[in-house]
Amino acid sequence: MTAGAVPGWASALDSVVVYAQGALCRRRARGTVPAGGQVRVTGLPRSLDPDSLRARVVGASGIRVTEARVEVRAEPHDTDRPDTLRREVERLRDDCAAAQGRRDRQSALIEEISALRPVPPARKRDDPHRRTPVDAWLELSDFVDERLTGLHSGLRALEEELRRVEHELTVAADRLSRASTDVPSAHVATSFGAVLTLDGSGEVEVEVEYGVPGAVWVPAYRLTYRQGGGEGSLLLRASVAQRTGEDWTGVRIALATADLRRRTDLPRLRSVRIGRSQPAPTPSGWRAHPAGLNGLFAGYDAAGPGPDTNAAPSLVGAAAPSGPVPPLPPPAPAGYGAPPVPGGAEGASPQAYGSGALLSPSGPPAPARPRTGGRPAAASGAAPPRPGASVAGTAPVPPAPPAGLPQPDGAELDYTALVLCGPEEPDGRRGRLFPGSGFDPVTAEYRRRAETVAALPLPGHAVRPRESAGSFDHRFDAAAPADIPSDGAWHTVTVGEIPVGLRTEYICVPSVEQTVYATLLLSNATEQALLAGPVEVTVDEEFLLTASLPTLAPGGECRVGLGPAEAIAVTRRTNLHESTSGLRNNVTVLDHRVHVELANRLPVPVCVEVRERVPVTSDADVRIEERADWTVPESGADPERHTPGTRLWRVELPAGGTAAFDGGYEIRIPAGKALTGGNRRS
Repeated sequence: MTAGAVPGWASALDSVVVYAQGALCRRRARGTVPAGGQVRVTGLPRSLDPDSLRARVVGASGIRVTEARVEVRAEPHDTDRPDTLRREVERLRDDCAAAQGRRDRQSALIEEISALRPVPPARKRDDPHRRTPVDAWLELSDFVDERLTGLHSGLRALEEELRRVEHELTVAADRLSRASTDVPSAHVATSFGAVLTLDGSGEVEVEVEYGVPGAVWVPAYRLTYRQGGGEGSLLLRASVAQRTGEDWTGVRIALATADLRRRTDLPRLRSVRIGRSQPAPTPSGWRAHPAGLNGLFAGYDAAGPGPDTNAAPSLVGAAAPSGPVPPLPPPAPAGYGAPPVPGGAEGASPQAYGSGALLSPSGPPAPARPRTGGRPAAASGAAPPRPGASVAGTAPVPPAPPAGLPQPDGAELDYTALVLCGPEEPDGRRGRLFPGSGFDPVTAEYRRRAETVAALPLPGHAVRPRESAGSFDHRFDAAAPADIPSDGAWHTVTVGEIPVGLRTEYICVPSVEQTVYATLLLSNATEQALLAGPVEVTVDEEFLLTASLPTLAPGGECRVGLGPAEAIAVTRRTNLHESTSGLRNNVTVLDHRVHVELANRLPVPVCVEVRERVPVTSDADVRIEERADWTVPESGADPERHTPGTRLWRVELPAGGTAAFDGGYEIRIPAGKALTGGNRRS
């Protein structure tokens, strides 16, 4: 069946999974399996990775997909296809130019009417002065006023129309600039399709899965709560940018933190046995050369060499060049003479005919040379060069291939990309399959343009999901379909609501700053982690600020700062008394007294945590005695939150209530430990 006879099935994008970089798309198509079993699923983007193509039949219908490959086809664009955005911009530009022309003509007419002045006739030298009739002046003035009033009214209407058309033109131009990159700009373009071979007959629905580069995402949140409440709503959103070459319109979106290009299959651990018997090696997909391959070109060799297109033209009357003719290079090494895989030709796969693919040289093939009996002729008396040596004017001979069963790589096992070399190739290549170049500049440009989204500047407080996820991978499914155009810009997608526990606490360190700060103690009660990202905090339906949320593991807690709480006042006073003690007054006693007052002017009760700090000594002779009802932070508390010597006061203040705290400590310093003239009181 020819390529043009393969029927095409239109496909629709069903779902997209956006990874840390790249995306996995799934399309669905439905149709009746033709007699040949081959169909072409259309609509695939040009930037897809051909190695990621997968296809399967949806539902147990008894039909299966036996082969799937990517096909590129050149198709002319429909000239009657309406380019709505471009035509709209051109129409609005014409309307704007026409409106501006009408406005300018109206302004010119107003200037012309405003320039009307009464001009008396020229008076001769001997003529007496004439009296100007007042009625003529008044009639002219009334005419000018009435005319200008109507013209100015029309000018206001024309300027309003011009502003409206300019606004519509700006909006249309912005839409055109943000249009997706999958809109073709040429009359002829290439289309990507998946050619599937189905085993069966009847109506069937297939699902085509493929990976594309050029898609990134970062998490974002919106936190809503009320003052005094213990619960809140945390809305998970995501900023997604994609330039894959196809618009995601009305598709189910899922977000994953995993790396799309990382292998996830488990390694196969083979057992090693010591003894005489070893298991047979796994067939490598390679088959030995068929017998009599070189004999197929005996007639071509006997016909003699063809015309040398690279030779320089000979001049009439020119003498033949003198000197010995340089010897020709030796023949290229023959193919591997390895025996066939266990089982012979019958045990090999029908797709394993790419044995010659292992002989692909690194450089271009050598030009055709005169052959005699299938071997190149050598000059008489010339010694054959040693292996690996090069002859003047020729390329070096590649070394002999290693012995043993060849192990083809991925390019050599891609049977659809293998190219059969013709008879003009060297002996080691002709009649054998080798990987083609596979370089498509158009596809390479699409992929290069798609990967530019990885360099987009991140939104404020945003963190890449691969950095915040750590060693674990998470997936978040959006609650509703979303629309994301292929324009390479950030678009916000709502994923879903996450129930979280909230507790508002107020913290102050009056020894540093006499200001009370409001914080939210956020607890994650779900089974999924909350990734780091920006969070918009809304209190009592009013936007408060945008903060940075750290990564929160399942069951974890974190604090989110909300800024100063001006409705809660704090005051701190200190008193220092220095004295001596001991039998000979050889111990200096520094008595520190601390007094803290709090006042709550909020209409709801609050919980305030007052933090103080006492000195910490590493000298056993210097003693510190505390006299206060403060508490020491728990031993399991985060050491980054509490420095050594931290002491806490916790108090529940009712609405409009006040509280006072008294504390202190004594520092006893022996005379031998004191610093003369030093700052001992800090």
